[in-house]
Amino acid sequence: MKVLITGAAGQLGRSLIKTAPQEYVLNNRDKDMNITDSVSVAESLHALTPDLVINAAAYTAVDRAESEPDEAFAVNARGAELLARSCREQGARLIHISTDFVFDGAKSRPYVVTDQRNPLGVYGASKSDGEDRVQSILGEAAIIIRTGWLYAAEGHNFVKTMLRLMQEKNELAVIADQVGTPTWAVSLAQLIWRVASLAQLRGILHWSDAGVASWYDFAVAIEEEALALGLLARATPIMPVSSEAYPLPARRPAYSVLDKQATIKTTGFMPVHWRANLRLMLKELAHA
Repeated sequence: MKVLITGAAGQLGRSLIKTAPQEYVLNNRDKDMNITDSVSVAESLHALTPDLVINAAAYTAVDRAESEPDEAFAVNARGAELLARSCREQGARLIHISTDFVFDGAKSRPYVVTDQRNPLGVYGASKSDGEDRVQSILGEAAIIIRTGWLYAAEGHNFVKTMLRLMQEKNELAVIADQVGTPTWAVSLAQLIWRVASLAQLRGILHWSDAGVASWYDFAVAIEEEALALGLLARATPIMPVSSEAYPLPARRPAYSVLDKQATIKTTGFMPVHWRANLRLMLKELAHA
C-alpha cells in the first residue's frame, strides 16, 4: 500500500513515519505540495497515486488563529476539502485528523462522536468546518479521527514548553480548571496504522491516551517524571490557577475528554494511560 502523509514534518507526521508497518510504502514529500492550492493538490496526488492519504497537516496555533482566521481556515478547512476531492478522484482512502476543540467543553462526561459540535474559537471552528467538507465530499467513506492534547519528542508542544520553563523560571502558574487527556503522538500514530489496516472501517473515531488530567496535573507529572530521569536538575514550584486568572486570546473547552469505547471496539486497539506514555516520551528525550 502506498501512503501519502501530509504534515510529515510535524510531531504526528514524524511519529507516523517512525511507527509505519514495513509493508507500507511511505511518501512524505508533502513539502512539494501546498494543500491550500487546488492545482498543487491535484497534481501531487495524480503523480504519487497513493492508496491512502493521512492528513496530519494542520494550523494548530490556537491563540494566533484568533488574529489569523483566514490562514487557519485555509489549512484546516480548505486544505481538507481539496485533499478529499483529490482522494475521491484518485480512488484513495483519506484519514483526516481532527480535534477535541470542536466541542465547547460544557459536558461533564466524555464526548462521543455524535455529540453536537460547538467550537469556542477560530481553531476549533476551522477544524469543524474541515470535518464537514471532508464528509460532504467523501460521505460514508470518510475517516475522521479526533484527538487532543498531542505531544511528542519532536516539535512544539506543552511538554517541551514546560521542560524549558522549569529550567528557566523559579515558579510556574498552570491552569487547573481545563480537563482533557494528554496524548503521545506515537500512540495516535499506532492507532492510525491500525485503522489503515482495516479496509472497511469508516466514519468518525475518537482517540487519546487513557485517563484524564488538568493542565496543572499534566505539568506536575512532567516535572516528577523529568526529575526522575535527570532531565531537570531541580524542582520548580507549580501553582494551580484558574482560566480567568490566566487569560489567553482563544477560549478553550473546560472539559474535552473523548469517549474511545467505540474505537476500541472496532479496532481492538487499547489505549495506554497518559502518564505511562509521558514517561516513554521523556525517556526518548533523555536518550536523544
